[in-house]
Amino acid sequence: MRTYASGVSEDAVSGHIQLLVPGETACFACAPPLVVASGVDERTLKRDGVCAASLPTTMGVVAGLLVQNSLKYLLKFGQVSPYLGYNSLKDFFPTMEMRPNPQCSNPACLERQKEYMQSKPARDAAAKAKMEAEASAAIEYPVHMDNEWNISVLDDSDTATSSVQRAATDILPEGLVRELPDEDTYVEPPAAPASCGAIDDDLEELQRQLDALNSS
Repeated sequence: MRTYASGVSEDAVSGHIQLLVPGETACFACAPPLVVASGVDERTLKRDGVCAASLPTTMGVVAGLLVQNSLKYLLKFGQVSPYLGYNSLKDFFPTMEMRPNPQCSNPACLERQKEYMQSKPARDAAAKAKMEAEASAAIEYPVHMDNEWNISVLDDSDTATSSVQRAATDILPEGLVRELPDEDTYVEPPAAPASCGAIDDDLEELQRQLDALNSS
């Protein structure tokens, strides 16, 4: 059974959370605390009537990390940390992978390690099949399943190619002409220049009108 464990040090300034997967990650016997590994009697480290250091803030931080990673694991989002430490003195959050110890003192852990190694080919095949299925699904299906207005996105590098293709498709058979020119090829005809004789006539008419006004 997979589970998450957490703990706070005796000086209450550090703690950690640890994901326990039988055969895949280290158990408590694989990586015991220094006090347990050294074989020191814990009763000699404590005095009667004296409580160990306790900081609710450190416990709250570790508990929050434990709940957050548990939710990520159950709801399958984000990256789940197999081991996440917390050092409040340096604001340090180390992460690492804790592999099981092949020389673990727990026989049950050694048995789970053996089963995990034997199932490795099946896990690799399942992971490969999953990746291939996700890749094929990404190719077959577009980002949006419905496209009511038939909107498409074209690459800028295809603009010149599409212009040449459009010009080739616009060629009509011999003997046919278009009634209206294309918008891209339409050229506004230049304005006809006025003749010099018309300009001279207008000036003479204007001169006669001015003379008539002056004489009256």
